[in-house]
Amino acid sequence: MTLFKTAHSDAGDWAAIAKRLAAGLSPENAGAAAEPERARLGFLYVTDVIADDLGSILETLRQKTGIKDWVGSVGMGICASGAEYFDRPAAAAMVCDFPADGFKVFPAIAEDTAEMPAAAKAWIERIAPPFGIVHGDPTNGHAQHLVEDLALATSGFLVGGLTSSRGAQSQVAGRVVRGGMSGVLFAPGVEVATGLSQGCVPLGPAHVVSECADNVIMTLDDERALDVLKADMGELLARDLARAAGYVHAAFPVAGSDTGDYLVRNLVGVDPARGWLAVGAEVETGDRVMFVRRDPKSAIEDLTQMVRNLKNRLPGPPKGGVYFSCVARGPNMFGKEGDEMALIEKQLGDVPLVGFYGNGEISNNRLYGYTGVLALFL
Repeated sequence: MTLFKTAHSDAGDWAAIAKRLAAGLSPENAGAAAEPERARLGFLYVTDVIADDLGSILETLRQKTGIKDWVGSVGMGICASGAEYFDRPAAAAMVCDFPADGFKVFPAIAEDTAEMPAAAKAWIERIAPPFGIVHGDPTNGHAQHLVEDLALATSGFLVGGLTSSRGAQSQVAGRVVRGGMSGVLFAPGVEVATGLSQGCVPLGPAHVVSECADNVIMTLDDERALDVLKADMGELLARDLARAAGYVHAAFPVAGSDTGDYLVRNLVGVDPARGWLAVGAEVETGDRVMFVRRDPKSAIEDLTQMVRNLKNRLPGPPKGGVYFSCVARGPNMFGKEGDEMALIEKQLGDVPLVGFYGNGEISNNRLYGYTGVLALFL
């Protein structure tokens, strides 16, 4: 049999939560033990309120389920089928069956794929994995490079997210790890479909960076960058730049995208006297940039359409999936706690899902912000 089974709980302290998860995922409730030609993998996500207890929860699940291979992360919010948990102790887990040689868990790498253990390197060379689920530390300055390097080394499509935590920035990769990027790679026999939903709407057209230094944009289309921003924002928002902070962002269109894809980065500073803008990314002359605003209505429409399109591409009902959303989404974007996952459930039906709200989302070989990334196993 092919198993995808989830459990989630906010039953108080970590011990009560772990007990509830273990009961829901135990062999008696999750199905018989994996067949000899198959192997089991577990996903585990916990809220940052109990980040320090991640190791204890993991060990409880390993002992109670008999599953040794686990991956996961910590988030300020976590999610499961039709449910979200923020700012309180909670955890969500999913166990899955895959072909015996269908996946490989790898530990945290801090700078590049040369740090991969020899066994993982040999598996990658032999299998050529086309897909991976990864979790990263947002305090690691090599995060974007690691995503690109890992995608290049495996020639695979990656999904995942960066940990969001007011405490320990921990991930799970067989054990609790920190400081780098970890996860699991899948063999070609594991079929997956993915989709990405933006959480912002463009305010105007793309502009060309005509003068810049590091992360500071001085001019766009040979005009002061701030003047271009104000023109795109409109008179009402332009009157009060402080009001626009956290609401208006810079976005870099993805070259060659036929879906209008773009990477959102924060506006981190304004120099009104010189008309300069500082953004949360390195910028080069000739780059294209546009300005976008966080828009709940557009986010709802985009997420609904993304899931609908993804479902229509599937040959049949998905077995299960993982969802990675920005910590600025969830109730901050969609209304109340649970509304974002309810939208997904409305389109997909009751499909086993787990995930978390991160400090950056990963799709293919890029690091996004303010997006939702969904991966479904077929």
